[in-house]
Amino acid sequence: MSETARKAPTGPEANRWQALVFIALAQLVVVLDATIVNIALPSAQRDLGISDGNRQWVITAYALAFGGLLLFGGRVSDLWGRKRAFIVGLIGFGAASALGGAATNQVMLFSARALQGVFGAVLAPAALSLLSVLFTDPKERARAFGVFSVVSGAGGVVGLVLGGVLTQYLDWRWNFFVNIPVVAIVVVGAWFVIREPQTGRNRSPLDIPGVILSATGLFALVYGFTRAESDGWADPLTLGVFAASVVLLVAFVLTQARVKAPLLPLRVVTERNRGGAFLSLGLANIAVYGVFLFFTYYLQVIKGFSPVQTGFAFLPMIVGVVIGSTQISVRLVNRVPTRLLMGPGFLTVAIGMFLLTRMQVDSSYVGLLLPAQLIVGLGLGAVFMPANTVATREVEPRDAGVASAMVNTSQQLGGAIGTALLNTVAASAMTSYVRDHVTPATTTTQRQLIQLHGMVHGYANAAWVGVGIVLAAGVTVVTLVKADPRHTPTDPLTDAGPEPQVPLITH
Repeated sequence: MSETARKAPTGPEANRWQALVFIALAQLVVVLDATIVNIALPSAQRDLGISDGNRQWVITAYALAFGGLLLFGGRVSDLWGRKRAFIVGLIGFGAASALGGAATNQVMLFSARALQGVFGAVLAPAALSLLSVLFTDPKERARAFGVFSVVSGAGGVVGLVLGGVLTQYLDWRWNFFVNIPVVAIVVVGAWFVIREPQTGRNRSPLDIPGVILSATGLFALVYGFTRAESDGWADPLTLGVFAASVVLLVAFVLTQARVKAPLLPLRVVTERNRGGAFLSLGLANIAVYGVFLFFTYYLQVIKGFSPVQTGFAFLPMIVGVVIGSTQISVRLVNRVPTRLLMGPGFLTVAIGMFLLTRMQVDSSYVGLLLPAQLIVGLGLGAVFMPANTVATREVEPRDAGVASAMVNTSQQLGGAIGTALLNTVAASAMTSYVRDHVTPATTTTQRQLIQLHGMVHGYANAAWVGVGIVLAAGVTVVTLVKADPRHTPTDPLTDAGPEPQVPLITH
């Protein structure tokens, strides 16, 4: 295919840059929702009379539905068509947001959050798979994934800023209602602009046993870590849930190797480059989600920041992600082996998180917290774009939805695991610190100060664990990911020639 033909396609890709705008907006809605509700939770809890024991379900209901149904959502994208799944996911997500904003009791709010997770599980893989089939030129694909990665990396922090503003100056309900106009714009734009290639769709029958085993297995895994956070790792029910998740997921893998039309073709995850990308993304999110959750508490509880100030305090990380994605990843992703971009990126993240291990009660935001965020953001920007690219590169078009779902699955599960794991680390370290420093002669004022120092000590210990996990992600990339864009073999999605007619499974 000539260079001119690449730059001015007349087929489904002709509107690809306009489509990118709406795909990125949809991704922003999904990513925002993971954090924007966190800021609104205290106000919603007071307004609806939600108990401390039940408030976690505002977060958990979304995580369980989203994490458990992502593989199903990816398969639906391949089966229905990516554009159709994209629009259905958007409409459902918008309706669930309206239900959440109008909630009059806790059951209504929990149900709305679960529905957001269900439709988010359809929307997220459809968005990423659309991106992978619309952008076929390697250089354009790098730029498109750069934009997508900026939105994915910075969207969560934007959610903290927007959530703080809406909660403080309007009402917590607007953290849900704000999705509605954005969803309406994206639905209309997607309907008229996105032109999906029709070749390469996987129209084979849906693997119902695979859906049931994967959904229940992932539900059990996410729920297990959620219980571990609140009830402890030794709780009998927690251990039972983990055991059930292992049995269900092992059964899922065994069935996928035997059924004719698997929900997750094992070829998607056993290819070493994609497998390394999925694993490293999961590890990175374990560290980042957990550590920056503590960073939020540190700013509000220790430093006394308001919700709005806390949101704006995260802006340096957005700046770092934008610079890392647009000025580092996009420029180098097609010039150097992927491991030589992602490996140093993870090392950069580890350096920024190492700075957070130096936190004290009186630490300066400008002197410590700001540079730590900027460094972490730079590293994440350098990592996420090539990771997303590798995860969807050289995948057969019929598997594009499933591969995209695995990207989101690894990130979602990593976030759930990280929140529970690092919270347990921090709580244990805090308890030990307070026990070692409080004596019968300790006054009330001294006890309060020891409690604050204990909290920061716990956060620092969690950050140390995060550093180790990020370094493990770097080792994973260097060991497994051997993709070199300078010597990429012919790819059904990126080949310069006409798109090949991939045989469809017709069992």
